[in-house]
Amino acid sequence: MIKSKLTKFWDWVIVIVCFGVILTCILPILNLLAQSLSSPLAIVNRKVAFLPVETTFESYRYVFRDPSFSRSMGWTAILTVICTLVSLGITILCAYPLTYDSLKGRNFVNTFIIFTMYFGAGTIPTYIWMKDLHLLNNPLVLIIPNCLSVFNMIILRSFFYSVPLALRESAELDGANPFTVLLNVYLPLSGPVLATLALFYAVGRWNGFSDALLYLTQPDFHPIQLKLYNIINNLSSIEVATQEGIAGGGAPQASEGMKAAAVMIATIPIVVVYPWLQRYFIAGVSVGAVKG
Repeated sequence: MIKSKLTKFWDWVIVIVCFGVILTCILPILNLLAQSLSSPLAIVNRKVAFLPVETTFESYRYVFRDPSFSRSMGWTAILTVICTLVSLGITILCAYPLTYDSLKGRNFVNTFIIFTMYFGAGTIPTYIWMKDLHLLNNPLVLIIPNCLSVFNMIILRSFFYSVPLALRESAELDGANPFTVLLNVYLPLSGPVLATLALFYAVGRWNGFSDALLYLTQPDFHPIQLKLYNIINNLSSIEVATQEGIAGGGAPQASEGMKAAAVMIATIPIVVVYPWLQRYFIAGVSVGAVKG
């Protein structure tokens, strides 16, 4: 295909815009990395550069020496894996039956599920509901309430609709029941979309902290984002000032290094996971093709 000069111009415009967006996202991360590697004295004197002259790993050492931070990281990793697997299972079990035209009440179920996407009870009724279910201060409160995303369910249901009906009918002619069709026909073709939804669920759980803030008071079950929230709110505390080795008025500025190190440690795992799943997004372009 031959492109005109105008088309090439707009291609370059899109490239420049995308590069600007990427640069806008990368610069704050580089700034945090520079702060985490800078000495407390440089932070107090506001002499932090993208390439610190005096690089130090003291902030990272203090973070890793904190047993509560390490425990929170491990708990969040386990929680993310559990929530992702549970959410994917429930999403599949919700989306797959809705692809059958013979399902009685399918339109009502679709409408009812989509209704919950736009209307919610609110914070106070939800809190009372969690209390009546005895989920307060229970780690299950981080798993059960958000185990299904209606938006992700709609994505998976739309993908199931795109699978040729002939594949399901041929399997049913061979004696396969609906569960066999799901396991042997739909799921093998759904690798890219399931990887995408898994990333959505994992990122949402890893970055979530509001539910833990509302429903959990036991520090043992605090996820990493709530731990970061507490660190940021306690920048001028005596413990942070002592760990940074700075006393007096310089404590809040010096503690910025510890905060930046904690944010970097909490951000790196989910950033590393994304490129690993990126190949599934590319493979999703050719999924669903029918071979003659």
